[in-house]
Amino acid sequence: MPTEEGEELLALTREICDKALRPRADEAEERAAGSPELPRDIFRTLGRAGLLSLPYPEEYGGGGQPYEVYLQVVEEIASAWMSIAVGVSVHSLTCYPLARFGTESQRRALLPAMLSGEQLGAYCLSERQAGSDVGSMTTRATPDGPATPRSYRVKGTKAWISHAGHADFYTAFVRTSDDGSRGLSCLVVPGDAPGLAFGTPEKKMGLHCDPVAEVHFEGVEVAADRLVGTPGQGMAIALSALDSGRLGIAAAATGLAQAALDLAVRYALDREQFGRPIADFEGLAFLLADMEAAVTSSRATYLHAARLHDAGRPFSREAAVAKLVCTDAAMQVTTDAVQVLGGAGYTRDFPAERYFREAKVTQIFEGTNQIQRLVISRQLLRG
Repeated sequence: MPTEEGEELLALTREICDKALRPRADEAEERAAGSPELPRDIFRTLGRAGLLSLPYPEEYGGGGQPYEVYLQVVEEIASAWMSIAVGVSVHSLTCYPLARFGTESQRRALLPAMLSGEQLGAYCLSERQAGSDVGSMTTRATPDGPATPRSYRVKGTKAWISHAGHADFYTAFVRTSDDGSRGLSCLVVPGDAPGLAFGTPEKKMGLHCDPVAEVHFEGVEVAADRLVGTPGQGMAIALSALDSGRLGIAAAATGLAQAALDLAVRYALDREQFGRPIADFEGLAFLLADMEAAVTSSRATYLHAARLHDAGRPFSREAAVAKLVCTDAAMQVTTDAVQVLGGAGYTRDFPAERYFREAKVTQIFEGTNQIQRLVISRQLLRG
């Protein structure tokens, strides 16, 4: 269970959600549907409250909180505004490689700014032809010398990047040799580096306040001291980071499902047919019960994985299970919420249709749910 400090952080998160996020979410998402936009002021509000750096050590500017608390904060934010929760999860993911695999001098030089609450990161892994097949990426970093390089020159394009064009730094995975998946490395690229360019934001089904675009590295020079880990360690770093990132998406999906359930319950109590609230009809009441069971199961699943993470125990399989279970549940619960609202659920007068659209992508990013099944089955059967 969260400590007293953790409970206070959750109470603060709920207050910020009620005052700063919920009142703006519907209008902002509707407006951004035509032209994606990032509500940067919201991230500054969360950052100044210490909510953008919760799972990282205090000595580097983090919150020093267990992953269990961090994920519950993400869930609360998602219940108010899913785009913001995804952004918080992405930012935490971008900091992970340096925090986990960086040298002490790198951590002291770079992490305090990354965790300050004023900066926002982007995670550059996917490419148009390298999504689930990370090892096929072609973005290349060429050292300026054969021995001990002073810098790398990066050329290539990353795709589907949240915060592209808005981020203060880009945690980028690049090819440093032709040795397949063993030829990848990780660089932290400054957001103002010459040669960075960005594509037109994708026109997405949902999450309009989470702008996603291509990032073009047009001969970007990156100092060698921004190489995280060793050359060729990039795949291991990426997979380790994704284990933690999947939990962020699992928690966000749970918060989204909770919002859909809350809306459905309110509507069922208010809407009358045949002279009584539709909640009185057993068929609909049982549907709501199934939705509650799905949300509660999701929460238990991601918290179980988080507690393994906090205990320093292996959690890769449990993270994959959580991502699979929570996102499939979010898709089902948001679908059922639209059904509870009937025709009203198909209109933009209620946020049910937005929740439905936002849920779909949770089954796709941070590793598709088909990939999660592959991860789970391989770990089960490899012994």
